[in-house]
Amino acid sequence: MAGAPDTKKPELKLYNTLTRDKAAFAPIDSQNVRMYVCGPTVYDYAHIGNARPAIIFDVLFRLLNHVYGAEHVTYARNITDVDDKINARALRDHPGLPLNEAIRLVTERTETQYLEDAKALGCLDPTIQPRATDNIAQMIAIIEKLIAKSHAYQAEGEVLFNTKSMTDYGALSRRNLEEQQAGARVAVEAHKKNPGDFVLWKLSSDNEPGWESPWGRGRPGWHIECSAMSERYLGEVFDIHGGGLDLIFPHHENEIAQSRCAHGTKVMANVWMHNGFLQVEGRKMSKSEGNFVTIYELLHTEKFGGRQWPGEVLRLAMLMTHYREPIDFSVKRLEEAERVLAKWPAADAAGAQPDAAVLSALADDLNTVAAVQALHALAQSGDHATFAASAILLGVLPEKAEIDEAVAIEIDRRVKARLELLKAKNFPEADTIRDTLLAEGIQLKDGKDPATGERVTKWEVKR
Repeated sequence: MAGAPDTKKPELKLYNTLTRDKAAFAPIDSQNVRMYVCGPTVYDYAHIGNARPAIIFDVLFRLLNHVYGAEHVTYARNITDVDDKINARALRDHPGLPLNEAIRLVTERTETQYLEDAKALGCLDPTIQPRATDNIAQMIAIIEKLIAKSHAYQAEGEVLFNTKSMTDYGALSRRNLEEQQAGARVAVEAHKKNPGDFVLWKLSSDNEPGWESPWGRGRPGWHIECSAMSERYLGEVFDIHGGGLDLIFPHHENEIAQSRCAHGTKVMANVWMHNGFLQVEGRKMSKSEGNFVTIYELLHTEKFGGRQWPGEVLRLAMLMTHYREPIDFSVKRLEEAERVLAKWPAADAAGAQPDAAVLSALADDLNTVAAVQALHALAQSGDHATFAASAILLGVLPEKAEIDEAVAIEIDRRVKARLELLKAKNFPEADTIRDTLLAEGIQLKDGKDPATGERVTKWEVKR
């Protein structure tokens, strides 16, 4: 990625859920562009729906890096590692261990897998990946401010946010307060002043994780976690907050309420971006429907379509639909993405810059559909260096890793040997070479020479 701002940088226009309008993006400080995206709750392996925001906001991260310079962009994506679902999973999977030890095993395993999945999907590491449990003190500090300002109250062992204390509560989701239902993970109970009031802090029993606080040993509510982490690492007001459409209410609505009321600000983030819902084969994804599939299963098993799918195929399949539109994730879509990738050259950017048409498309509210179309035209134009730079910007082509020249020569030799075996129809030995290279981190990509129709094979370092 470019290390300095593009001298011909496009004007970014982003759709803001808060205003329901697409407008030119103007960062608070062009030397410190800040973005926060809600990450996973690490109680289980991430499903394919979780892959969509990871990919979409990675594209935005790459675009911001290109326009403003990577050293001027901060991207925070949190890890939620305290949650009742985590507690339940820890008790189920490790019944013989102390709860805190069981929780650590669950969260470490699932967090590690999520990071590996995101890497396989071509996602760059965010600048900061804070864990909720490392920010308990910050959560307590915000809750103390809310109580002092009469925006929160204690009742029956809980600290709750008083939704009626905020005159414009509901501005993001545009729901009237009277219509509000209590948020996810919050029960409607008599001790609440208002049905929509939500938990900031709740007491923990002896067999639940907890931290000491002014209100007793307890643990945070869901929403306060992101308010605390975003403020700590990005400030009281920052540029972009992203996540899935399902998070608008209650999670993001309640983040805004907590943060604005605690800090006395007009906004929490200037731009709120949300990706659309995902279905699988035309149906809502759920375990009861039998179509629940994790990223790991897509990458490493034959559960979906009877085969494993490369990360770049999954990524391109996501980018072939605009991020704000609903997406139907299907075998047909993956096969289409794979056919497109097979037609693209394995090229080296060699210092080239991304194509203007690709940049223009991405600058228009991340129009990845138009960007992919422009990339396809570029692949056919013969300008392979510009194509590679543009494909890297979209994340569908990895930046070329440095490989020792002698190693590269040896890989080329083995690739040629495999081609000879394929011509001789010695498929078992050809497959052995392919599998051995893959185990060594070298992925082969077969295609046809457009002039002769003969099989050609290119290789790249696997993400």
